[in-house]
Amino acid sequence: MKKVWVIIFLLGIAQITTAQRIKKADAKFLQIKEDSLKDYAVKLISAINSSDRLLADSFFTRVFVRALLTPNSFYYPFDSLETISRIYAPDSTFKIFTWQLVINDNVIRKHGVIQMRTDNGSLRFYPLIDKSPVTINQVDTIGNNKGWIGAIYYNIIQKRSANQDYYTLLGFDENNIRSSRKIIEVLNFNSGEPSFGGRYFSFEEDSVFKTAIGRYIMEYKKQSGPKLNYDPEMDMIIVEHLVSESNEPKKRWTLVGDGDYEGFKWKNGKWVHVEKIFNLVTPLGKEPVPNPVRDATGNLDETKLKGNEEDSTTEEKPKPPVKPKKVTPKKKGKGE
Repeated sequence: MKKVWVIIFLLGIAQITTAQRIKKADAKFLQIKEDSLKDYAVKLISAINSSDRLLADSFFTRVFVRALLTPNSFYYPFDSLETISRIYAPDSTFKIFTWQLVINDNVIRKHGVIQMRTDNGSLRFYPLIDKSPVTINQVDTIGNNKGWIGAIYYNIIQKRSANQDYYTLLGFDENNIRSSRKIIEVLNFNSGEPSFGGRYFSFEEDSVFKTAIGRYIMEYKKQSGPKLNYDPEMDMIIVEHLVSESNEPKKRWTLVGDGDYEGFKWKNGKWVHVEKIFNLVTPLGKEPVPNPVRDATGNLDETKLKGNEEDSTTEEKPKPPVKPKKVTPKKKGKGE
């Protein structure tokens, strides 16, 4: 409960700070622009024809840039744009907006912008140009904002090494009609310019040696949804292991999660692969099983329907001790 009140308090301070930084007239202007953006953002996804989606994307981009030109727009949340991803760097030095435009089932364009925080509230931003369709070796490509491997970002992790900040981005990519992708890549700023990728993913602790890569890409069967996210308690990126449904691992569109997990741990300025995270294995024959309401012959046990059933996985409870009966001594009769 105490943590909840702390969060509410901090949010209150954030709102006050935002209100102080953005002038009343500018805030009203941003609200008007956000209302327009909201309609375009919905049409980006819901419009039936690709031509309508392209038109919505064009209008959205132009209106959005005008809104960002407003002084201190960095502090405006744009939280009604539900189809647009908005994530802040943990140190609040920048934020990233990303969205996608579906042309058809096999052509999906990603768009985005990095907005930097500035001391005087002026606009400083980097448009993200998706070059993934023309990038041959996406795993090892290092690029700036104009050579971006497009993704819709849903998490960001900040790490520091050798007096430099590294921001690890977790993103989703619809990819094509057969497969989707989840991507892990590292963003850093060299002389103030964004740089995506680098040899930050090492397999040096694996049982079988593999070369380090610049970007981790998980491609899998469409809509199968394997897990990939950061666990702050474990301080690891958790990745669900994939297996092929048809025993054809080279065909990425056949891969699905198998419930086992690997991951990455930040060590000495890079993400080091961990082959297996959870080692607990249920012994054979000890799997938890439901307690059925019918016995082996099919007869119904009505006591279980009344909620009096015993959990088959729990031990039998010991019976309470029986109190000894109080024995009343017999009265002695005559002659005894």
